[in-house]
Formats: sequence, C-alpha cells, structure tokens
Amino acid sequence: MKPAPAPRQVLVVATRQIGDVLLTTPLIRAARGLWPQARIDVLGFKGTLGMLRGNPDVAELIETPARLGLRGGLAFVRRLWRRYDLALVTDAGDRAHLMAWIAARRRSGLLPQGHGSDWWKRALLDHVVLAAGDRGDRHVVAEKLDLIAPWLPSQAGAPTVVPPAGAPLPGDIAAAVQAGCVIVHAPSMWAYKQWPLPHYEQLIRELLAQGRQVVLTGSASERDQQCIAPLRGLAPAPQLLDVSGRLDFNQLAGLMQDACLYIGPDTSVSHLAAATGVPVIAIFGPTNPVRWGPWPTGVDAGEGYERAVPLQRLGNVILMQSSLSCVPCGRAGCEDHRQSRSDCLIDITPERVLAQAQRILDERGGTKRCARLAP
Repeated sequence: MKPAPAPRQVLVVATRQIGDVLLTTPLIRAARGLWPQARIDVLGFKGTLGMLRGNPDVAELIETPARLGLRGGLAFVRRLWRRYDLALVTDAGDRAHLMAWIAARRRSGLLPQGHGSDWWKRALLDHVVLAAGDRGDRHVVAEKLDLIAPWLPSQAGAPTVVPPAGAPLPGDIAAAVQAGCVIVHAPSMWAYKQWPLPHYEQLIRELLAQGRQVVLTGSASERDQQCIAPLRGLAPAPQLLDVSGRLDFNQLAGLMQDACLYIGPDTSVSHLAAATGVPVIAIFGPTNPVRWGPWPTGVDAGEGYERAVPLQRLGNVILMQSSLSCVPCGRAGCEDHRQSRSDCLIDITPERVLAQAQRILDERGGTKRCARLAP
C-alpha cells in the first residue's frame, strides 16, 4: 500500500480473545509513535477489552456485541460509517473485516495464508499481511506490527506489550498480600490447555511448606471457580489467599508489582504477567510458543522462542514444555477439541515446575521480597 498522508483517526479492530487483545498493544504503541497527533480507538467484542482500560495510547474503547443482529448492525453503521481514515484489522475473521470496511476509508489487515475464499476480504484491503497460523514461525506481536509496514518499514528497539496501569487492591486484599508472594493462576479457559489440578495442588503444597504466601487468581466464571475450588483448602488465609473473581485487570497488574513469581498456563493472565515484568513460569502444552509465547519485557523483535524445547528462558519468562515428540502439535489437544486431554501437559510434572520456581526464588537472594528478573 502506498502510504497516504498521516491519518488523523485510526481504528484498531481487535475482535479476538482477551490475551490476543493485549498483544495488539505493541502495534498501538508503534502507531502512536508514528502518528502522535492521531486519535487511536480500539474496536472489540464486549467483555474482551479490559486489558486496554487506561492504556495511554488509546482514546476510546468501542465495545460491540459478538452478534449484532439487523437492528444492531444498522446502529453500528450509523455510528461508525467512514468515521476513520485508517483501520488496522488484527483479526482475519469475516466480521472484523466487514466492520473495518464500514468504519474506515483505508484498511490494512491480516489474512490467513492459502485461503482462496478470502478473496473478497483481500479486495477490501489496501495492505495485506498474511498470517501463518498457529503452526507458523513468527510471533503474533511481530505479525501485527507488519500492519503498519508501509509507513514504518523497519522496527527500531524492542516491541513493548503495554500492561494495564496498576490500580489499588480492595482494602482487605491489600492488607493480606505480602511482598514477595507467589501468584498461581490455575484455570485455563479450555480443558486442552489445562495443567492438571492435582499437579497444581502438589506444587502449591510445596510452596506453602517453604513458607511462601501463595495467591490464587482467576475470574468469577464457573469454569475458573471449578478449577480453583480444590485448591482453596490447602491452607488458611493469608498463607493461601484466594482473590479470584475480585480483581479487574488493572488490579491484577497492581498485584503483580508486589509478587516474587507468577506461575500459570497458556492463558491471557500469563501474557499480562509477562508484560508487568514479574518473573513468569509459563506451562505450555499443544500451543506453539513461537507464535503465542508470553512476550517478555525488554526483548528485541529479532529474538524469540524456539518451537520445542523442554525449558527455555526469554527475558523474564521461563517457558516449559513436554519432551514428547509431538510437541507442539498446534491442535486442540490429543483429540483435537476444546474439552480434549493433552498428554503433553500431563507429562510436565510438578517437580519440574517446582525446581524452576525454587531456582528463581533462590536467585532473588533468599529473601521473600523479590526483584524483577533481568532480561
């Protein structure tokens, strides 16, 4: 796409899940650097934009239902028709591209490789970025940055995932949280990404036995609460503190500022933790870390994860995988559906995770207040 004059109104279309929305922030930050006078808004589905609340680069968050219907669709058109000079479409889905066409005069967007049925979306775009898919060899952060390549052909410095600004904790939680706590996020949205709950139980028991305060995080959703329920009785508060369902993303970011270590699965909160700079142990199963590994702080765009390594460290993130030969398969578990088991996650033992946790805690000098892990 031949660059046009600098846009004054930019819309970032981010119609995917919460973690993916957070991973649009390097693109938003780069766009803000390119066009400091422009207004940058973000469009996404209701309930998915919480990671962007308070983001200094975003003027407005525009939430829309996932299903608009006829009346909602007409209202959307009236509200946003050609309001923007440029739309950056970070999702290859049909609705994202249609909404971008309605909202903006020019569009730069992602399309999957090798999909002939996407010809009509290609026709709507002024600049196309081909997405390699979950088995590809480029991180989604770098891929999204290609959306502004016509204006910024080379990247300078490290892309930055911008976490939500930290917010104060509720009074009772603030009084109970100890500096140097270990945050454990047990729930995964889908079963095929779930590290077994008995593994979490053994890990938490060992951390508690060392005198560490463990803080359990998660949402108020039925799925998250079912995952956390077996862990609540392992110790009384405040040694084991359950804050699930009580914190928004800004408060979670604030909680992580006092934490010594975060341990969690392939989920949005692990991406948030990595962005805050807290030391992270990320437990990955079928997912390809080259594409979806938590983006560490202070890491150059030229660096990245390897596809299949049982233990690798990048910046403030330690990423753990199974040594099974099928890892990562890029499928939804062994049976390729969301409720599937994943043998590769079962294979990652609590002892392995505990050993890495202990190494990080020991690196902090034996105190219970931990500094950030240097890149």
